[in-house]
Amino acid sequence: MEQKMFCFQCQEAAQGKGCILKGVCGKTAPTSAAMDLLLYVVKGVSVAADALRTNGQPVDKDVNRFVTDALFSTITNANFDEASIWQRVQRGLLMRDSLVQQATKAGVSLPQADVLTWHGASDEELKAKATTVGVTSETDPDKRSLKELVLYGLKGMAAYHDHAIRLGYEDESIHAFLQRALNQTTVGNLSVAELTALALETGAVGVQVMALLDRAHTESYGHPEITEVNIGVRQNPGILISGHDLHDLEELLRQTEGTGVDVYTHGEMLPAHYYPAFKKYAHFAGNYGNAWWKQREEFATFNGPIVFTTNCIVPPAADAPYRDKIFTANATGYPGCRHLTEDADGRKDFSEVIALAKSCPSPTQIETGSIVGGFAHNQVLQLADKVVEAVKSGAIRKFVVMAGCDGRMKSRNYYTDFARALPQDCVILTAGCAKYKYNKLDLGNIGGIPRVLDAGQCNDSYSLAVIALKLKEVFALEDINELPIVYNIAWYEQKAVIVLLALLHLGVKHIHLGPTLPAFLSPNVAQVLVEQFGIGGINTVDEDLKAFGLTC
Repeated sequence: MEQKMFCFQCQEAAQGKGCILKGVCGKTAPTSAAMDLLLYVVKGVSVAADALRTNGQPVDKDVNRFVTDALFSTITNANFDEASIWQRVQRGLLMRDSLVQQATKAGVSLPQADVLTWHGASDEELKAKATTVGVTSETDPDKRSLKELVLYGLKGMAAYHDHAIRLGYEDESIHAFLQRALNQTTVGNLSVAELTALALETGAVGVQVMALLDRAHTESYGHPEITEVNIGVRQNPGILISGHDLHDLEELLRQTEGTGVDVYTHGEMLPAHYYPAFKKYAHFAGNYGNAWWKQREEFATFNGPIVFTTNCIVPPAADAPYRDKIFTANATGYPGCRHLTEDADGRKDFSEVIALAKSCPSPTQIETGSIVGGFAHNQVLQLADKVVEAVKSGAIRKFVVMAGCDGRMKSRNYYTDFARALPQDCVILTAGCAKYKYNKLDLGNIGGIPRVLDAGQCNDSYSLAVIALKLKEVFALEDINELPIVYNIAWYEQKAVIVLLALLHLGVKHIHLGPTLPAFLSPNVAQVLVEQFGIGGINTVDEDLKAFGLTC
């Protein structure tokens, strides 16, 4: 059978190896090819930009923004709109040629590399080139594995930096690292050892970018605080907003105020309810539904329009009743759906979304009650004395970090079963949409401390690291791995990769990763992660409880 594509960047890679005909995510082979060429063009842009920067020449901010957006647009479930990807390819080629000209005028030497010289004069040439520059163009399996590990970390880094940039928080050193890493993995001819070191450096910059985004969020909207979030519905028509971008949420809330339209969050947008700045909006109604993968059924019952601010799109069925109510924004896209653009000040006009909402019925109620979250680092550290006393007294035996992603595979029910099976003296620390596997369970509390502490979005895994480092300081420990914390993390896409690399950089070891280990890890690279960092997969709930020392 002819292989039409190859992609193994997410946890759902077909047969644990890679998607070759169509992505399990819904990405088609032509779209996958367009993304392969876009990444190739981005590498060319980065090779030229890094050479200019290294030689003291300026790199325009448009270059930085292009690289960031292009990486973000190729994240799993972000952009299925092939036309928008090809537009990025064309823009990138023009930008690369401009950078090459800039280097020539400045006397900056550039490497002799195809990524800098290739030109496609027609659609046929572009599409033909796309078939030659994908993942398998690197023939050494270990180098390929490490290059992709770095690349996927860079994609997650770009996503987090993009959110911060939209709030006015931008770090030139992060742009410089992104482009340097792309340069080194493209023309640097790095050894396996050097690529391993680059992966760990990617983790270090990952901590930096997550700290920047944390600052952008908290300085813009206040520190998250313990909050009870309604999961029922009201009688007004509603707009459902998904993804991670708080800047878009702020604009939507501002523009819907006084219109009679309520705003609900879905998936990774749930933690927005924890920020004080958003609580002033009386029409910020609550959270509707669960994690991203259940959207086909939940969007159908919501009845109103849906706004995707970032990745997490599940392609709607052809006859989906909500198909014509989808709006995309930023790096996202889907064929036939309306895309919200921004003005020169970075603001979007949601009037079309609001008008559509007014014509729709109110959401159909699918559950009632509330869930509690808001346990980011500032809030937990305010409870530090209570937490430390609970640990010292033995009331809390272990913290279990169960951050990361949720997904469709039935094997992910493991995380629900694991949460239920934890002894009553264990507390779950979570962030990301993995929490939907257990955040609606009645797991009780320990001396008033809830047994599920939700820090927020996947990027708020940074909060969990801050909490761990503070506990290390309080207990006067030499090594973070001496803390009563174990790591049982679910992953799905590339933002989880940068979180993993960040944890490795911080020295965290013995992380269990599931429901399967990444397909992009070659046997040799996987063995290095096992031997040097104690990375492991998951087994049965009973076996893992024993391995973590969590049996009663």
